[in-house]
Amino acid sequence: MRAISIITLGVKNLEVSSRFYEDLGFVKSEKSDKAIAWFRTGGTALALYLWESLAEDVGVSADGSGFRGVTLALNMQSKELVDNFIERVRELGGRIVKEPVSVFWGGYSSYFSDPDGHLWEVAWNPFTAVDDLGNIAIDR
Repeated sequence: MRAISIITLGVKNLEVSSRFYEDLGFVKSEKSDKAIAWFRTGGTALALYLWESLAEDVGVSADGSGFRGVTLALNMQSKELVDNFIERVRELGGRIVKEPVSVFWGGYSSYFSDPDGHLWEVAWNPFTAVDDLGNIAIDR
């Protein structure tokens, strides 16, 4: 089995994006510096790195725009926690792309974008257990 070690998001302003994620409750690591912000997320780390620098590191143009074909997700233990989290995103100036709603697969879901347009789903799934740390049990 392989584990995802790090998810790196390219950001336009490291300070603004770092503050956004900290205000949402992500815990910033002391290993963060002026070039990269690290956040603990259970067994995976979330990294924020300047957009231009990340594109240069990959060797691609930094002009990407529109839907990138990727979403990130936070699963919650209840519909109420989805609503509460989305309200917090709204308070912090995040853009709500899709208001919380009951969805076709039986859950409850919403989408927001961070300051750099990265799309996040916030969901409650009645078929998947979520522990207090936000870890999901997809094999059970």
